[in-house]
Amino acid sequence: MTELWNVKSVLWEATLTTARIFILAALLSIALSIVIGLARLSSHRWMSWTALVFGEAFRGVSLVVQLFWIFFVLPFFGLTLSASTASVLALGLCFGAYGSEVVRAAMLAVPKGQREAAYALGLTKRATLAHVEFPQAFKIMLPSMGNLLVLVLKSTSVTALITVPELSFTANALNANLGASLAVFAYVMAAYYVMSRAVLWVTGSMELRLQRRVSN
Repeated sequence: MTELWNVKSVLWEATLTTARIFILAALLSIALSIVIGLARLSSHRWMSWTALVFGEAFRGVSLVVQLFWIFFVLPFFGLTLSASTASVLALGLCFGAYGSEVVRAAMLAVPKGQREAAYALGLTKRATLAHVEFPQAFKIMLPSMGNLLVLVLKSTSVTALITVPELSFTANALNANLGASLAVFAYVMAAYYVMSRAVLWVTGSMELRLQRRVSN
């Protein structure tokens, strides 16, 4: 425990780095999930095909390969990104592609009668999507989105490959330079667990609140 106390500031900074990358990547992946997922269902063929190509491309290639391309290959084309920015972009694009399937499946799970009833009441297609279909789909997709966000959090450890000083990278560095104790690795494991539970608690609370609202 003495070793853990001596490096507490380093580990805390690494924890904040991990949390910061996760939050930004999660926001990007959620935004892309919604946009690409809805685009897959578009009646405009060019839009649905573009969304399909995006999803297949980023789901079909390893996250590590995507990370290396963004960080090491893009500079050859004149676009140089910091390690943290490249990490957020790679995680957001990869899990945005997976999340788009969650959104698409949730939208398809909404009964078609809901849309037809909205049209019968005079709602436009956009109003039906915003006020009838998506709110119902949102409730359906919440559990899967929660699990997906936990995967985003766990995958932040991959960013150690491009020297982002997150928890895994910092623990390995401490082990190599100082002979980090079991307490350091126990802290890393506990930190990931606590953050994962926090994500699931937030999504679970949102789901419970929506259920209560419907029941009332």
